[in-house]
Amino acid sequence: MGKRQETRDRIEAQIIELGRRHLVTQGAAGLSLRAIARDLGMVSSAVYRYVANRDELLTLLLVDAYTDLGNAVSRAQCEAGGPWREQVRAIAHAARDWAIAAPSSWALLYGSPVPGYQAPAERTVGPGTRMVAALFSAVDAGLAAGELKTGGVEVPQPLSSDFASLRDEFSFTGDDALMVRSVTLWAGLVGAISLEAFGQYGHDTVTDPRILFDLQVGLLLDLMTG
Repeated sequence: MGKRQETRDRIEAQIIELGRRHLVTQGAAGLSLRAIARDLGMVSSAVYRYVANRDELLTLLLVDAYTDLGNAVSRAQCEAGGPWREQVRAIAHAARDWAIAAPSSWALLYGSPVPGYQAPAERTVGPGTRMVAALFSAVDAGLAAGELKTGGVEVPQPLSSDFASLRDEFSFTGDDALMVRSVTLWAGLVGAISLEAFGQYGHDTVTDPRILFDLQVGLLLDLMTG
């Protein structure tokens, strides 16, 4: 790697780190390359050589956050190993821990869309689907072990065709009924985590939210086997 590329990589990393900090104070909609340039001690025109515009900065931050969350989830699943239930619990708690530690980044991923911004699918879908891919793989392990049932839910078109595409994308072996339960598992986890990360329970409603979350995960797991 040449000196010029090293310099570029270093400055891009600094821009992403400052972007993370500005997410905390300004929110995604308030991100400003001019403000980041000021913090870097650079003129705005110099920053634009590394990041073309605000949308490019948002994309970099999305990919960075999705990658960091995906890494946390993958590590937890790998360390849990074994039964599919334990894998799901590990994935769920890793995602919750990540969100509680970085609520502004979680909001960027799962909060309100930023007005005027459209994430480029070719750059964000891969890192953005790692959490759901981990859940699908854990559910697949449960199906292979004979611990999960198929059937019981009629899925009409066009949703059934959508599920067929998802099965191909994630190499998922479950049927439409298990796909419904798996997507509900994912949606339930994201919803429960978001309520806590965004302070929607209130400051003094739940003494230990982790206990509540673990019970919620248990109910979602029961849904998978119902």
